[in-house]
Order: sequence, then C-alpha cells, then structure tokens
Amino acid sequence: MRQKTLLLLILLGLSHWATAQDNPSYTQTVRGTVLDLVSQSPLPGASVRIMGTDPLIGTATDLEGRFTLTAVPAGRASIQVSYLGYEPSTLREIPITSGKEVVLTIQLEESLEQMETVVVQAGGDSRQAQNEMATVSARGFDMEATQRFAGSRNDPARMAQNFAGVSGANDSRNDIVIRGNSPTGVLWRLEGVDIPNPNHFGAMGTTGGPVSILNSNLLDKSDFITGAFPAAYGNATAGVFDLNLRKGNAYRREHLVQMGFNGLELGTEGPLGGANGASYLLNYRYSTFALMQEIGFSAGTGAAVPYYQDFSLKLDLPTRSWGRFSVFAIGGKSNIDLLGSETDSSATDLYSELTQNIYNRAKMGVVGLTHRQYYDTQTYGVVTLSADHSFSGNRVDSLSLENREPSPLFRNHFGLNKFRAQYELYRKVDSRNNFRAGMNYDHLQFNLRDSLYQAAEDRFRDLRNASGSSGLFQSHLQWQHRLDQRLSANIGLHYQYFVLNDARQLEPRFGLSFEQNDRNTFSFGYGLHSQLQPIPTYFLESEGPNEQSLQTNKGLDFSKSHHLVAGFRHQFSPDVHLKSEIYYQHVYDVPVETAPSSFSLLNAGADFGLPNVDSLTNRGRGRNYGLELTLEKQFSAGSYFLATASLFDSRYRGSDAVWRNTAFNSRYVVNGLFGKEWEIGGPNRTFALDIKLTYAGGQYRTPIDLERSILENQAVFQEDRAFSVKNPDYFRTDLKAVYRVNKKNLTHEWSLDIQNLTNHQNLFRQTYNPISQSIVNSYQLGIFPIPQYRLTF
Repeated sequence: MRQKTLLLLILLGLSHWATAQDNPSYTQTVRGTVLDLVSQSPLPGASVRIMGTDPLIGTATDLEGRFTLTAVPAGRASIQVSYLGYEPSTLREIPITSGKEVVLTIQLEESLEQMETVVVQAGGDSRQAQNEMATVSARGFDMEATQRFAGSRNDPARMAQNFAGVSGANDSRNDIVIRGNSPTGVLWRLEGVDIPNPNHFGAMGTTGGPVSILNSNLLDKSDFITGAFPAAYGNATAGVFDLNLRKGNAYRREHLVQMGFNGLELGTEGPLGGANGASYLLNYRYSTFALMQEIGFSAGTGAAVPYYQDFSLKLDLPTRSWGRFSVFAIGGKSNIDLLGSETDSSATDLYSELTQNIYNRAKMGVVGLTHRQYYDTQTYGVVTLSADHSFSGNRVDSLSLENREPSPLFRNHFGLNKFRAQYELYRKVDSRNNFRAGMNYDHLQFNLRDSLYQAAEDRFRDLRNASGSSGLFQSHLQWQHRLDQRLSANIGLHYQYFVLNDARQLEPRFGLSFEQNDRNTFSFGYGLHSQLQPIPTYFLESEGPNEQSLQTNKGLDFSKSHHLVAGFRHQFSPDVHLKSEIYYQHVYDVPVETAPSSFSLLNAGADFGLPNVDSLTNRGRGRNYGLELTLEKQFSAGSYFLATASLFDSRYRGSDAVWRNTAFNSRYVVNGLFGKEWEIGGPNRTFALDIKLTYAGGQYRTPIDLERSILENQAVFQEDRAFSVKNPDYFRTDLKAVYRVNKKNLTHEWSLDIQNLTNHQNLFRQTYNPISQSIVNSYQLGIFPIPQYRLTF
C-alpha cells in the first residue's frame, strides 16, 4: 500500500511542478505535403490555412507540394486545403503541442465538376479509408484515435473493438472477432506487405496476443476493413488491418519518453541530412510488468510475470532522380512462465492451468525495403523486398496431483521465415478512371516440431516433424471508374496459388457507391475471399498402417467465403454521421473431420493455440449475417462520441451435418464512447475525460461432462453438445483521464486508464479442477488501473 501511495505522490508532485510554472503562449510549426489522392503526385500552389486565426495563418505549397506554417498557437487547429480542380478538404481539430511539430500528408481528390473557383466548405473526414478502392466496411484511423479511446491500451486491435461488427475474445488478449469470424481470418499488413502476428506471446497461426508489438506512437493514418475487401488484399476471410508507419521529422530532432502499460519506451526521430529531406524514426520499448507487480498492480496473469521488448524503425530516403526509398522494421520477443505449481489449488488463474507448468517463448520480426518510382505525373510503381520471422515455443510439464511434482508432457518449436518480392503499379488514366495492379511471391521456409510424451513408452511421439520450403503467389488487378461526381464503381480480381499442394483460387471483387446528395450515400460490395490454413495444420502427422506416419492434412484447399454488404450513410452535419450496414457471408470449403463430428477449423482461435486434428477435409460450411449501426461525432468543439450496435448470427456445420453456433457467436455487441477536453487557464494545459461502456452477449461454449471428467481425472467435454451453452452477458466500463501540459519545447502528459471501473465479474471460461473434482469458473480482469506518463521534446 505504501508503494501505491508513493507512486501517487510522485505523479501529483510532477503535476504540481508542471502547473506551477508561468503560462506563456506557446506555438508550434505545422508542416506537410499535399498530394493527388490517386497518382500521389505533388500539388504545387495548393492553398493551406489555419481556420479562425487573426491575422490569418496560411501559405501555398511549393513545387514539391510541401508547406510550412509557423507560429501556430498550441491547442487545437483546423486546417483547410484547396486546389483548383480538386475537392477541398478540412482536417478538423488537429492537436498542436509545444513538444512536437505536426507533420501531415494531405490527399485531395480531383473533381469531375470543373469550376473556375473553389469554395472551401467544412468537409474532409479522417475516418475515410486511405484505400480509395474500399467501397464498404472500411474506415481510417490514426495515432490519436488509438491513444484516445478508453480501454485501448494504445493498441490498434483493442481500439478496433469499438467499431461496429467487432468484438473482443477476452480482456487479456487483443484477438478481434469480426462479424462472427475467427480471429485467425484477419490479415495484418504493414507498409504494404503481409506480416505475421504482430503481438507478444502470439502462437503461430493466430493473430492476437496480450500486448501488441505495434507502437501507436509511430502509426500514420491506416485502414481497418471488415468485409468485401478490395482486390489488393488476399489470403484473409475476416478482416484487414492495413497499417502505415509515419515518416520522421525531416527538419528537427524530436524525442519521446513514455512509461505505461505497454512498457518503458524511448523514441527519437529527425533529419538524416541532405537536401532531399531524408529522415529517421526509431522507438524501443521494454516491459514494465515486473515493476507493476512490485508496486501491487496485477498484470492479469496470476503469479506469472510477462517479459518482452520490441523496437520499430523507419528510414525515409527521397532522391532527386532515383525515386523514394524507405526502410522499415519492427520486431519483438517475449517469454512468460505460467506455473500451475504456484497456483492455489482452490482456484484457477486466467492463464495458468492447475495441473501444468507452461513455459512460453515467442519472437517476431519484419524488415523491408521499398522503392517508389514515378514514371510520369500520373503513373508510379512500388517495388518492395521484405523478410519476416516468427517463432513460438512451449514446454509443458504435467503436475502430479499427489505431490505436485512435474513430469514431461508436451514440447513445441515452430519457426517460419518468409521472404517476399512484390511489385505494384498505380495509374491514374484521367479524372474518371484509375487502376492498380500488382503481384507478389512469398518464399516460405518452415521448421515445425512438436511432440507429446507417451508415459507407457517413456518417449515423446512427434505430432509434427517437418522442415522445408514452399511458396505462395498472389496477383491482383483493380479498376475504379467514376461515372459522375456522385456515382463510382470498383471492379477487381485477386488470384492466389499455393505451391505446396497446387491449390489455386480466382476471386472477383466489386463495389458501388452512390451519393444521392450531400447528406446521403448508398454503397454495395461483393467479394469472394479465400485463405490458407495455418501452416502447422498441413504437417500434422497421424499414424497409418504399420506405424507409418502420414500427413493427412497436406492436401487441404483454401477456406472460402462470399461476402455481400449493403450500406447507407447519413451526414447530419460536417462532424456527425449515422452509418448502417447489413451483410451476409457464405463460408465453405472449411476443414472438418472425415468421420462425423462437431469439429470445424472455423472455431480455431477460440483458444491460445491451434487444434491438433488430423484427417481433415474441405467439406465444412458456415454462415454469418447481421446488421450494424454507427452514430459518430468526429472530435470538434472539445468533444466526440461513438455509439455502435451490432446484431449478428454466426453458425457452422461440421462433418456430422449439424448446424451449431460458432465459438464467436455472441449475437450482439453495443459500445458507447464519449470524450470531452477542457482547456485549463489557456491552451497550454488541457484535461480530458473519456468513458467507454460495452455490453455484449456471452459467447457459446461446450459443456464439461463432470462424471466422465472425474473418472478420467481430466476435463472431458460433451462434444455432441458443442457450443450449445451460452455464457452470461459481458459488461464493462472504462474511464480514462488525461492531463497535458505544454512547456517551452516540450510537452508532459499524464493519464490514468481505469479498466472495468465497476469491477464487474465477466466469465472467461470453465475448467475442471481434478483436486476438488469440480468445475471452476475463471473470470476476466477485474478493476485494472493503468497509469502512463509521456514526454515529448
């Protein structure tokens, strides 16, 4: 208790020191580039001005489309941009602090209605997707949104759980369930290339984890897509995170110190020299969970302490005649020991198993080189070479019920390297037509080994023992045609071919958008999407005649899904809109067992690892349909709100031909977020409160057969009743308070994010306790305060 009090006194003391100083008027520089949305060509002579300033702060872009606005007052600023022949844009309520310059990339869309003069109106929407080919089920987000929402922990995946159609699997992992699909169906993309699971403690074949390796301080505007993706995206059936890293400041060195839930973080950025504006951006982070445990805050993992560290890097290297080069990298490693031997026999921790000691290790890294070359003002190409590595390893020992002594049970060592070569061509034909085409090849190198201990034979039996290489080829072509100012269509094709087993698939995509007037927009999208099975699934071994090992899953085809989406958007005002979408997904060619059973790989992702089931065939089915509503106010006049409601049904059919709930069918999710910001004695001190409420239906589970579990001394599930029991509804309230102080050339920020403010007991899972011979409930996180301090200078 004394340690908690000491921490609070330190924070209050720092706050008093910062607020006790003078309160002069601080200013900052705003820089940026104005580009054509499609061709990415610079727009020289574009008008850029700060709204509401007197005298007016404004300028025009130079020949490279660049602009600089100096002496912009700290606080919030709205920036208007206009250019003859283009739709004007307004970036609203951009935060201006004294500790860091603002660097923007602003993209304007060419107007089909040629006008002699441009009238700037309140417009522009940071929530619009970056990918102009995304017609439905897509939205943009940026660093500020990721850091603002209560309960998000500076994690883009947790932030996305607030959007319509999305729900979280559990409090302690950032897996996201999109429209009832498994989290394994989500594609992560960084700087234009597909990447492995970007989370600490992530198992191969999964897409989530407790802590993100991605650093929100480095994110540029990015896209999140929940259905009917454009043709550029493949090998995914649920959703897409298309992430971009921002460029470092090419004119001034700036630094960051941050300490919070995600770790102790140090960052730096600045110019690399030369006349072309080269820059670097680098961040390093180390786990602070050990410190949190010392001062009495639980990490939510019982007695276990998670250790991790990660780094992020981007180098931007423009040249005068050789195009633009960039180098990017992210990486992290983590380990945790979940020791059932240190768990109270009367309860079960959220992660730890009472009868097991689990030693978990994981690594992930990506490095890439990108070259962008303009062939003319309307055409450019992007070549990307990248390499990534992912590793997950587990050692599991079983514990004797009599003396709690460990004995070997399971060993796992999964490693996967991917080398990618990729080319994309972008062409703006005219103001009505543009297209993009691309291809990429992934060379896969794998080393997969896991084994289960056979006590009777006193040896380990391999479940997998495979090493080698294979490849995945993908290509796409997409064309956008604007029939007039209000009606546009996107048509595309995506193709992929898996070398390992000669699986191939051609996928048509289509989107249509119609703006009835300035307030109402209708949209429709269709796509056929397919995805490989997790790589370890192909190499699972089963025992054939004469104890011969057979890889019965090696011939599995892609899982496939038809997406149909219809949407409507009504703009009440420049800041407030209502959006609704209805959708249907027909899922087929899903791996299920050859013999009749309730198993389906559609439910993979409901646990921490992949199921070890052999003799699979692509005969499974699934269907998802639902209605989504979003009422949102963009941040303006010091406040914002976001209310989302999702009603859906998610079913699957195994090889027994019985339709059941999927593991992710919670039926409904309702989110409400509200935030308000106040200036305290001027723009140099601000205080903000953000609150979030979530109410969702409980997910379905398979009940435990208590009598058989007692007889067999381990959990036995009633598979004939798979996913038939619904968990209680889920409820959580999060509250976040942020205090920001501008000083000369630096900014302090303190925040306290109290998650599950009401300490509501949400059921996580049921397990069998062999000591008490009873079924035990494990609950999600209780009240969980997350303090954070951030310094930019």
